Amino acid sequence: MKKLIIVLTILLLIGCKSKKVVTEPEVAKIEKIGLAEISENQKSKAYELGKRVLMTCNTSKFKPFTSSEATPSVIKNTTVERLSKTCNRFRQYYGTFIDLQLVEAYKNNFENTTVFRYKALYSKKVANKELRVTMNAENKVASIKSLDWVNSFPLD
Repeated sequence: MKKLIIVLTILLLIGCKSKKVVTEPEVAKIEKIGLAEISENQKSKAYELGKRVLMTCNTSKFKPFTSSEATPSVIKNTTVERLSKTCNRFRQYYGTFIDLQLVEAYKNNFENTTVFRYKALYSKKVANKELRVTMNAENKVASIKSLDWVNSFPLD
């Protein structure tokens, strides 16, 4: 009986032996990048495509994105009907669109995208609006999003 207890105790100790866990250093999911670190080509493309969407509010004409400019989901979701609906509301509250001002950019390391944050300037100074243009690794628009300006960018 004593031998059985000793053998079981030894087996229990061997089975509970701690293992070394190798952890890789955590890479930030989203990090702010300097505007000088971004290629001029990518900055100008993001600006032009973002401006094209908001200029629709002034001209009521929209040149659809091509497959070399945007991802299929953006092309599918950016329709004249949806833009007209949004533009009517924007023009009523904010006035005519003037220009975009690039404020900052963020790199998403897991999705390999760059998020450009623009302040959208309108004729009425009622509220500050933001336009976020997300460019993927292929330099195509992965998303365009308009929302109220908030000084901090959520890093989640």
